[in-house]
Amino acid sequence: MSFDINVASADDVQRMADWAGDEGWNPGNTDAHAFFANDPGAFLIGRLDGEPVACISVSKYGLGFGFLGFYIARPAVRGKGYGIKVWDAGMARLKGRNVGLDGVVAQQHNYKKSGFRAAWNNIRHEGPMPEVAAPAGVSLVDARSIAFDRLAALDRRFFPEARDSFLAAWISLPERAAMVAVQDGRLVGFAVMRASRAASRVGPMFADSPEIAAALLSALAVKTGATAVAIDMPDRNKPAVRLAEQLGLKPAFETARMYTGADPAVEMAGMFGVTSLELG
Repeated sequence: MSFDINVASADDVQRMADWAGDEGWNPGNTDAHAFFANDPGAFLIGRLDGEPVACISVSKYGLGFGFLGFYIARPAVRGKGYGIKVWDAGMARLKGRNVGLDGVVAQQHNYKKSGFRAAWNNIRHEGPMPEVAAPAGVSLVDARSIAFDRLAALDRRFFPEARDSFLAAWISLPERAAMVAVQDGRLVGFAVMRASRAASRVGPMFADSPEIAAALLSALAVKTGATAVAIDMPDRNKPAVRLAEQLGLKPAFETARMYTGADPAVEMAGMFGVTSLELG
């Protein structure tokens, strides 16, 4: 049997997203298009006698950061060493960088053995979203109507490196809506909601206050017609977790944000939801 690891095609990246759906991770329906635009060489797929059986994504950001995701071996080949071969190839691509990932509970011990350490937990909260009015003086507008440099500057406060190509695709793909909150001319919140197999996924969700976060979440649910939402909230942001409880959203899934190096210098207080478990 021959096992080969190659850079994935666009069709392969969609296949990887489908595999993630099979694992219950519930990625957005069109997320793969933004993933591919971000770093086309980041997606590796392992083929056994030509058949795709394992994959990983290893996205580079700037000169010193990388993010690992989509680490999947199909059930039929688990325990046979193909997954670790793909892992080694992926980590080699990110050599010398501080690497982040969002690890499911069952794999966190293995990630620690590979040099990762836990920074915080992301708790996915799900459920129907009640209608919430925006605070006085806050306007909610389509993110695509805002000068892109302003949006990118806001995103940069919450992510270790600039990711403009990804962000431009993330807000403009089909089956999603993106909104910002504006107060006295300042951007005080930003969130994206996209259709998924199950509850509509939300990410990122950045806001100056829980009230602004709730208003963004509510407005996006109304705009997209979402009957249920799902958002991965960092447990380090206690007001975010309290907001989920107040809105009646229930814990449904958990991962750990892990890094090989020091925690990046990002703002945690306004991070009410991470962008994605696949690319950070």
